[in-house]
Order: sequence, then C-alpha cells, then structure tokens
Amino acid sequence: MKKIVHLIIPFLLFAHLAAGQEHKGPPKTRMDNITETIHGITITDPYRWLEDQNSPETRAWIEAQNAHTQSILGTLPNRAAISSRLTQLLKVDSIGIPFARGGRYFYSKRRADQNQPVYYVRNGLNGKDEVLLDPNTMSADQSVSVRLLDITPDGKHVAYGVQQGGEDEITVSILDVDTRKDLADHLPKGRQGVSLKPDMSGFYYSRFTNNVGPRCYYHKMGTAASSDREIFGSGYGPTNFIGESVTDDGKYLLLVVSYGSSGQKSEMYVKDLIADGPIKPIVKDIEAGFFGQIAGDQLFVSTNWKAPNRNILAIDLKNPSQEHWREVVPESTSVINGFSLAGGKIFVSYLENVSSRIRVFDPSGSHIRDIAFPTLGSASGIFGDWKNDEAFYSFNSFGQPATIYRYQAGSAKQEIWARNDVPIKSDELDVKQVWYPSKDGTKIPMFLVHKKGIKLDGGHPTLLTGYGGFDVSLTPGFSALAAFWAEKGGVYAVTNLRGGGEFGEKWHKAGMLEKKQNVFDDFIGAAEWLIKSGYTKTSKLAISGGSNGGLLVGAAMTQRPDLFQAVVCSYPLLDMLRYQNFLVAKFWVPEYGSAEDPKQFEYIYKYSPYHNVKKGTKYPSVLFVTGDSDTRVAPLHARKMAALMQASTGSDRPILLHYDTKAGHSGGTPVSKQIEDLTDELSFLLWQLDVK
Repeated sequence: MKKIVHLIIPFLLFAHLAAGQEHKGPPKTRMDNITETIHGITITDPYRWLEDQNSPETRAWIEAQNAHTQSILGTLPNRAAISSRLTQLLKVDSIGIPFARGGRYFYSKRRADQNQPVYYVRNGLNGKDEVLLDPNTMSADQSVSVRLLDITPDGKHVAYGVQQGGEDEITVSILDVDTRKDLADHLPKGRQGVSLKPDMSGFYYSRFTNNVGPRCYYHKMGTAASSDREIFGSGYGPTNFIGESVTDDGKYLLLVVSYGSSGQKSEMYVKDLIADGPIKPIVKDIEAGFFGQIAGDQLFVSTNWKAPNRNILAIDLKNPSQEHWREVVPESTSVINGFSLAGGKIFVSYLENVSSRIRVFDPSGSHIRDIAFPTLGSASGIFGDWKNDEAFYSFNSFGQPATIYRYQAGSAKQEIWARNDVPIKSDELDVKQVWYPSKDGTKIPMFLVHKKGIKLDGGHPTLLTGYGGFDVSLTPGFSALAAFWAEKGGVYAVTNLRGGGEFGEKWHKAGMLEKKQNVFDDFIGAAEWLIKSGYTKTSKLAISGGSNGGLLVGAAMTQRPDLFQAVVCSYPLLDMLRYQNFLVAKFWVPEYGSAEDPKQFEYIYKYSPYHNVKKGTKYPSVLFVTGDSDTRVAPLHARKMAALMQASTGSDRPILLHYDTKAGHSGGTPVSKQIEDLTDELSFLLWQLDVK
C-alpha cells in the first residue's frame, strides 16, 4: 500500500459583508525588547516572551486576542447566509480512493451529516459497506480523526493512527478486520509511520523526534513497544526523515532517507527479510532525490539525478551496483511528479504546464498508452498492486469535484467507482491559465477562476493565493470555496511560483535558499498583473496563504503594503531568524537556510517578515490564523507577528488573531468547525474588500 503524506495548504474565501464599522483597538501587549547581536547586526525582539506558549501571561494574552477578534468578526452582518452556503458546499457526501487488499476494499466515506470521515471495508467489489473505524465516536467534540497507515496483503489487518485535533503526532494501533478488535500491540503518540509484515509477525516503523531526528525500529508482535529494537538511523539528525516500506511478498524492506522536507537529496537502503540479511545501501552519496517502489526483485526509482525533470530507473536488487542501473522511462519536457506500480505496469504521472497526465509503460520502458482526462485538472496517480490487474485513481479540476475511477491495467477499461457531488453550477465557471512576467522577466503561470463573461473593469474582488516552496506543485484541483468565490462575482487566482515543483528541480531551486526572494517577486508580479489586466484593483485585492504560503503573504505584505487591501496569514513562518529553533523546523533548513550561518543570515534577514515591519507604515488589514495543535509550524510566529503589527501599523485597518486551541497543521478539523472558521475568515475578507 502506497503511503501518502498530505500536505495541507488552506485556501480561504470571502463573504458578503458591510464595511465602515467601528471597533475598539486590540489589547495592549507588553514589550520586553530583548536585544542580541547576530553576525554583527543588533536585533531587537520586543515580543520574545510570547514564545512561551504555556505561560499564564501568554494564555491570558491569547484569550484577550480571541475575545477582541470575535467581538469584531462575530458582529459582522450576513454571517448566517455565509455559513448556510458554506454548509451546502462542505456538508456533502464524500468518498475517498479505495485500496483493494485480499478481495476487500478499504476506503473512507463521510456522510453530509458527519464531521469526520469514517473508514469502511467492503467484502468484494459489490459487497456491503461495513464500518471499520468511526472517529466520530472517539471524542465528544469530534476533533479526533483517523488515518489508515498500512493494510496487510490479505486484507486481514490494518494499522491506523489516531490524531488529536490538528497535531502531526499520532498514536498507532493494529486492528483485526475480522473481529473489529485492536490487538494488544500499539505505539504511543509520536510523529511516525508503520509498515506491517505480511505474516503479521511484526512491523517496522520510523519515529521522528525534534531534537534527535529519525530512527527506524522493529516491533515483534506480542511484545511491549518499550522493548522495540532500533535497526536503522543512527547518525542522522533533525534535517533527515526516514520512510519504510515492506513489500507485499514480505521479501524486502525498503528504507528511504530524505535530506530536508523537499527531498532534494535522498538515500535508499534495502534489507532482504527472507534471508535476514544486513541493511545494504543502494543509493548513497549522490546529490539528488530518489524515491522508489519494489516489484519482485526490481526496484523502480524516480530521480532527478542527471535529469531535472526526473526519469525512472530500474535496479536489479540481486545485482544493484550503479553500473547496472537501467533507464526505463527517460526524462522529457514534462515533469514526472510521481509513479506507481499496478497490474505489471508502470503508471507515470506527469505535469504538463501544471496539469496532470498519466502515461503507462511496461517494465522494459515501452510506452503502452496514455490515460485521457476530460479537462485540465489533477489526477491522484494510480493505486493498485503489482500482481493485481485492478487499480483506482481520482481526477478533479476547478469545476469538477473528485471522481474516482476503477481501472483495469491490462485492457485499459475503466468505470466510475464513485463521484463526490457538490451543489455548484460548473458550466457557469470560466477556468483559464495565464502567464505573466515576474520582476526578472521569468514567465509565471497562474490559474484564474471566475464567472463566464465578466468585464475587465478593475472592480472584481480577487483572492490571490500561492505557495512557492518545498517542490510542492499547485495543480488545478476542485475547491468548493473557489467555486463559491466565483459565483459571488469574484476572481480566484492560484499562481505557480518558483520554489514549487511545477517545472522540475530547476524551478524548485530557483526559489529556495538565497533565491527565495524570487518567490516573493513572482507573487507580487501576479498581483500587479491582475490589476494591470483589469481584473481588480488594490482596494479589492486580498491574498491568503498557509504554512510556507503564510511566509509568502507575510513577506508580500511587508515588502508591498501598498498593493493589498486584506491578508489572511495561516499557520505561518514569520520570524525567520529563529524558526529553526522550534519543533521540527530544522528539517526545513536545507530549503530556507539558517540565520546561524553568516552568509545565509544576510538574505534571510532581508526578507524575514517579523524583522521588516516598520513603525508607522500603513499596512493592509490582516487576519492571522493558528492554534495550539500546530505541532509543525510553531504558533509563536503568528502570536509575535500579530502583536508587532498591532503596535506598528500606521493605518486604521484591523490586525486580528484567530487562535484555536485544537487547530493545527495536519487537518482533522471537524466539518462543522471548518464552517465556523471559514465564516470568520470570509466575513473578515468581504468586510475589508467592501463588497456590497
């Protein structure tokens, strides 16, 4: 079973509200003005005390900020109408891609009246849907969610993780599918993944701790987790991550070590489990990314080594030396952004001008066919087993909700397995891709979603979002919120900035480390193009971004405060001189650099949003969004930045903090809470954009 890490990137919308309301100013925040000298530069940090998340003073400050925010957002008009439409769009029946194992089908499904997806099992393709795991019963407020981590090939056992709120950490349990009872074996809360041995004699798991880094362990069934032995990882640190996978036949254990979260360098190791052989290096000491899957005795690898757009190699595990590596799928002008193995075929996912395409090859590399899609959009990739002809994939686009297809690898016959129905009028939407010049002349693509036939009179409320980092590609996927924005007369814009993976490793490297400013220039260029082209104007332009996208909008608003009317900055990185000191952030040093390095300090200091707020500058209105359960990006960034901007802005526009004690980076927020939060955010945006 292929393991997937979802990177959650929030996309925010607007609501119809009136402007001109007067409100009291924010609570006063104590300044402590800690001063230090870094590489000869004197730095003053007025809100260092807010880094202590659990101090009584910080908790009282959070409570006061939330009360202030709700005293404003909670009184804005039309909230009931906004919430009602969001409920129609988000409280719908939805279903996930199934995993077929041992004649059983495992998948998630959420009814419109449920807050969390429920996992089901179906015996046979046309069998009855039976509840396997229901997180809605696991907590009173339904903030607990569940993830499937692995399923044995016979479909009899499932490893699953339980997540509290939006935390990255999970507790791990093993479920007997026949009895619906957990085995005694479990893992305590941690940042971890699991791969079960097919015979259920044990399982392998990797565990990441903030200060030590990753380690891989073996757990023998029927023993305590405290007695698990470390088998791999000694010497690696917090900038590394280890992923583990046992093959379906139980013959091999594949270990992949990533350097940095975008995996610009990785190593691969294999252990022969049948022979109980040593862990042997397959790829090591090569400055490139390698990601692979094993079929039989062949390791198929996608890599950007000598191929910035990636190619696919085959490595014979019985003779794995580098001189015997064989290229099976060559590099092309389109970027390979993933591949999977099913039905004896290699399914290669490409990005062609930021839209998905899947090509099918045999193990020798001969092209067999392409899978056609009805429009520009995003395909999930193929999920299946090497020895099973049956596979599944999902496709969606801005105007088309996710549709899941059952695909037969041999004949190419496919049929719709499930479709998520959302009450929108897709035929009224116009979706197009445009290209605009960045500051240095580089052409940047951007997707626009709006009603058909709008006039380019500069009067449309516009929401611009992007990401630009960690090799992440923003492809044209369905967003009920984007459709909502468009149906109300707005323009929803998604720009594909450098730093992402849309055009391969060269595009990624053009927006990382000392070239990070390119990302901000690309984003600012998108805003300027939207205004110049007649879509909007400054007073109607809002920007939003989360995580690395929160850094993006933070830098944009401090570098060009004149360009934007409103900003929603979610789960952001903002104090870039200290970010590496908290939680898992050392894992991002290969992407950003660190202020501890004198040369890297120079360029980080120039753009670090927290250090570029200037007293008296007329800043846009800002809504910072974060929460205690963000165990990935420390919420101290939003706390400190909110306090600093409240004290510094020279405009009368509000600077607000929306702080949730259970919200976090990894999703899991109940749908009802999502609607509440989005109603707040959209009320804020429409109020500030003065949409009548």
